[in-house]
Amino acid sequence: MKISTNRDEFLPALLQVGSVVEKRQTLPILANILFRVDKGLMTLLATDLEVEVRTNIKVEADEDLEFTLPARKIMDICKALGDGADISLDVQGDKTIVRSGRGRYTLSTLPATDYPSMEAAVAMEKVTLGQHLLKRLLEKTQFAMAQQDVRYYLNGLLLEGRPGKLRAVATDGHRLALCDVDTGTEGDLNIQAIVPRKAVLELNRLLNTGEDAPEIELQFSNSHMQVVFPNSSFTTKLIDGRYPDYAKVIPTANTQELQSDKNLLKAALTRTAILSNEKFRGVRFKVEPGMLHLMAHNPEHEEAEEDMEVDYSGEELTIGFNVSYLLDVLSVLEGDTVHMGLIDATASCVITGENDSARYVVMPMRI
Repeated sequence: MKISTNRDEFLPALLQVGSVVEKRQTLPILANILFRVDKGLMTLLATDLEVEVRTNIKVEADEDLEFTLPARKIMDICKALGDGADISLDVQGDKTIVRSGRGRYTLSTLPATDYPSMEAAVAMEKVTLGQHLLKRLLEKTQFAMAQQDVRYYLNGLLLEGRPGKLRAVATDGHRLALCDVDTGTEGDLNIQAIVPRKAVLELNRLLNTGEDAPEIELQFSNSHMQVVFPNSSFTTKLIDGRYPDYAKVIPTANTQELQSDKNLLKAALTRTAILSNEKFRGVRFKVEPGMLHLMAHNPEHEEAEEDMEVDYSGEELTIGFNVSYLLDVLSVLEGDTVHMGLIDATASCVITGENDSARYVVMPMRI
């Protein structure tokens, strides 16, 4: 059985599905990619049992068949070939011979019948939107997800349906990120899905930022989310749990607002952070009318101080923050001006940007 294709089409498809494959697997078959040829269309599929990615390319084939190949090895071989190289796959029992030019590479295969497949439940909710909109949601919130938290439901991102909108929320218990995008639909979307951390990062990699990119369809069931692209699909299990009531941690009594040039504040924080405690990353804000004083110190008794003019007319206030959390927010905030809503030294701060639908909450810390 012989299959003919070209590197320029084959390699992007391999890279698209191959990133799901983990270096260490519980099952040997999970180190492989499944190839399914049907009437000149080859489907490539990879999974780690939590996330599944599949895509299609056109090939020339003698007959229909299924087989698997080691993901890392077939990707590395194709990467090392020249642009535009012709590739043939000759499947012979438990071996597959890959040929290109004068090169010949024999790879071991595992039975395609042993390859697991995620059977997503019937979708109960569907929504169609631009790839760039979903990518915007993920990029503006994913940094706030927890990592290996015992509260397993925080190790992911909440996608929630709102009237005419899709909302993403992420929190690790110390900060919160929230962003909405318009879906162009009427009525409420009955969506409350917690997408695992790995799936969020993987999906963000697959999405196209261009506004002219083809639209995608998000399909939700109780246990799975599937994102359908024109020639591929992405499926993930959902985290089974109840996301905390995030609205309760968003302060509503921000009586004092600080406005600053976003880039100037980011630069000042970056410099001040150099001499902050490497473990706790604390920076003290001392605000007074028209002025912000930034201060940091570390166990080596080194200190950093920065003064900058800001738009602030409230009462004098001193509050501490983890500078890494602030820099994460400023890196994704839109516009040239940052707005920080302050209450007192013990209350969380709400950060927003100009014409930006995202909101960020950062808890204070003692310094």
